[in-house]
Amino acid sequence: MSVAATKLSVAFLGLGVMGGGMARRLAEAGIPLAVFNRDRAKTKPLSSVGARVAETPRQAAAAASVVISMVADDHASRAIWLGPEGALAGAAKGSVCIESSTVTLDWVRELAAAAAERGCQFLDAPVTGSKVHAASGELTFLVGGPSETLEKVRPVLAIMSKALVPAGPVGSGAMIKLINNFVCGVQVASLAEALVMIERSGLERARVLEVLTNGAPGSPLVKLVAARMTAGDYTPNFALRLMAKDLGYAIREAEKLGLELQTAASALARFQQGQSAGLSDKDMAAVIDVLKRERG
Repeated sequence: MSVAATKLSVAFLGLGVMGGGMARRLAEAGIPLAVFNRDRAKTKPLSSVGARVAETPRQAAAAASVVISMVADDHASRAIWLGPEGALAGAAKGSVCIESSTVTLDWVRELAAAAAERGCQFLDAPVTGSKVHAASGELTFLVGGPSETLEKVRPVLAIMSKALVPAGPVGSGAMIKLINNFVCGVQVASLAEALVMIERSGLERARVLEVLTNGAPGSPLVKLVAARMTAGDYTPNFALRLMAKDLGYAIREAEKLGLELQTAASALARFQQGQSAGLSDKDMAAVIDVLKRERG
């Protein structure tokens, strides 16, 4: 841990698939850490490595110089930050508030304004990467906000990441993340359709997948999700419901720019089918099961 990092204390709010691994990286690095999660059971692994468990977001933020949120959506983020027991009610003036959840630009800007009213600095810094990357400290942070604020918290973010990408003014990180995730969602939905097409055509699946994954379509995501789909392993690394949420957010942001994301809308329909089929909390690779149940 750097000398600069030793001067910072962190409140981490939200200990789900990603947040749990991120917070653990901080605790194991020796950063003074307070954690909050609605489900207290998820705080136990962090308390075992020295984190202080707070009863409310306000209590977690009260003794922190950096407050980080990693939750599911706008609604959960609003509940974490605002209100009499929200993090902003406890945050000290001059502290840095970081929203790392995948949320809308409207909410990011509202939250940034609320933080400024409290006398706090603000960054929107969503991440790219999976559960594995969160646990190993290999995430990429997409950071919207002033460069001087980023430099202030760089020692903390560096513990959780392989790269910090300055994206521009507040909201820029959120926009890049939504674009990133809508492209990912389209890839996953199209891969599911391709795999079912392969199976129904009678082709040898392994041979065709070798062509796809080693050719032009073979992104790291396609390779990873293809393996999950063929194995039927839907242990959540990125929940299907969250991809549906992100696609919906991206579509709405594009509409504000006068752009119709037709491919995103098509992918969203597939993930919504997955939600209706009870697959919401499965990994997004489970979207293939929707197509397997369809009769052509």
